Amino acid sequence: MPQVTVEAVETVGTRTAALELRTPEGFVADPGQFVLVRATVDGVEETGYYTLSSPGTDGTMEVTVEYVPEGTLAPWLADRSAGDTIEIEGPFGDVRYTGDGPVVVLAEGPGIGPAVGIAERATRAGHDAAVVFWGEDPPHGDRLDALETEGATVSVVGSLDEAADTLAETGGTVYVFGFESFVRDAKTVAEAVGVADEDLRAESFGAR
Repeated sequence: MPQVTVEAVETVGTRTAALELRTPEGFVADPGQFVLVRATVDGVEETGYYTLSSPGTDGTMEVTVEYVPEGTLAPWLADRSAGDTIEIEGPFGDVRYTGDGPVVVLAEGPGIGPAVGIAERATRAGHDAAVVFWGEDPPHGDRLDALETEGATVSVVGSLDEAADTLAETGGTVYVFGFESFVRDAKTVAEAVGVADEDLRAESFGAR
């Protein structure tokens, strides 16, 4: 399992940090895939899966960590500093975006990480991109603002029904990242507006 160096840690939202990691030799992944992080915290080995939030892995890559004070691995990761090392394994996951067409990404909570990574990859490849975040005050606000400047659609909604028009207008592949209930509801909305099964890709983070 490779040790990777932390290049930077940035607070990107409420109880949310982005860790920029030096990409280990031979590691190649696409946004949407995830890595296993392993660490010893207070004498106990902890593991967790974190989805890439960078548009690529050339030189460095990024994961976004949402944490609560009573957590273990996540707050430990958010407390890292440049020069520290962590252990990772992967990449894992069949949900990935390779830059091959327009996208709509529906996200909640830490799902905003892969959402911005995928949208940035799409816009840099010249494709339409839309990010729909369910909730309030999404992390990575600066990157979302930059995406809008580059022509992407960014929506913050209180109901997934508000995502229907975006899904219908943008077309392309629909990605969903979030906890189980959100993923289930997002898939229902996508299917209701005619998104085909082969154009719908979802990654659940488990029950909240």
